[in-house]
Amino acid sequence: MTENDPIVKVPLHEVAHGRAGDKGNRLNISVIPYNEAAYTYIAKQMTAERVHEVFRYRGTTKVQRYDLPKLASFNFVIDNVLEGGVNSSLNLDGHGKTLSFRLLAEEVEVPESTLHPASPYKRSA
Repeated sequence: MTENDPIVKVPLHEVAHGRAGDKGNRLNISVIPYNEAAYTYIAKQMTAERVHEVFRYRGTTKVQRYDLPKLASFNFVIDNVLEGGVNSSLNLDGHGKTLSFRLLAEEVEVPESTLHPASPYKRSA
């Protein structure tokens, strides 16, 4: 990254991938940047409060973010988001796997240099 590195707005999935797991009515979503240089930019933008807003429509009551700087990743623990959990929900995806995709659709601003070289979001050649 340089001082002249432009900042671009992209979906989170363009700079990170995710993993999801669940236990009862609690979901955890890990967000792992592809490029460690994106970690600090994601940290500033993907707060527990923002993730809570993303899932508020599902009745989420609490979100905790755990920072894992040595792994350059984050783990979000989201309470009361699975409509009672796998065994009590009429929701098709009671496990919550697709909810990680909902989070990865959120936009973040990152330096262009953190994008994959073939990214369609690159503005400069």
